[in-house]
Amino acid sequence: MKIVTAKNMTINAIIMGSTGMVGKGVLLECLESSSVESVLVINRHSIGTKHPKLKEIVHKDLFNIDPLINELAGYNACYFCLGISAAGLSEQDYRKITYDLTLNFAKTLLKMNPEMTFCYVSGAGTDSKETSRMMWARVKGKTENDLLALPFKSAYMFRPGYIQPMRGLRSRTPLYNFLYVFLKPFYFLLKNLKSAVTNTDAIGQAMINVTLHDYYKNILDPGDINKLASMELLIMRN
Repeated sequence: MKIVTAKNMTINAIIMGSTGMVGKGVLLECLESSSVESVLVINRHSIGTKHPKLKEIVHKDLFNIDPLINELAGYNACYFCLGISAAGLSEQDYRKITYDLTLNFAKTLLKMNPEMTFCYVSGAGTDSKETSRMMWARVKGKTENDLLALPFKSAYMFRPGYIQPMRGLRSRTPLYNFLYVFLKPFYFLLKNLKSAVTNTDAIGQAMINVTLHDYYKNILDPGDINKLASMELLIMRN
């Protein structure tokens, strides 16, 4: 695998979805990383976290970010972790949040930061052909395709499978929390299934490393995410 290293590069990142399990995990990794200089989070409600690197904007209407446009300049990475479950939603409602909100935000960012790396948390089973019988897979597929068509410096679609929450993080979906508690004693076995299982720490590490070093694929499965999370070891060996 060819590894491209960005020497002396520091990351100034925007994180969307930091009130959720995955987004909060990405935020914690960014705050701890010496490669990340600053972080901007935009949420409808405050996350209540204070850190010298961190700036938070509370903005109720994420579908209209024009009032924030001057706040979005000067960043070279976006880690877009905002999403919802499709359960109980019509395709129109699911598309509004999953596709419309995401693409509107990405296009606005692109105007201000054309040299940005954009990382989007999608899902295992997403349909790139947009023909699946599963509504969510089609919508996610179109979202990925249209993000990849935008002229960012680079864009990566993260398709994690099973995600183990680390550091005591919890999902906002009660059923998922039940599954995480039930499966936690078996995680020492599950984590060996690197092609299907990852965790919140690894997703954050992978986003940082793909921003710094690039990767040969734009659509990343759990195996790719886990490789990217340990990429610094690979770089040291090359």
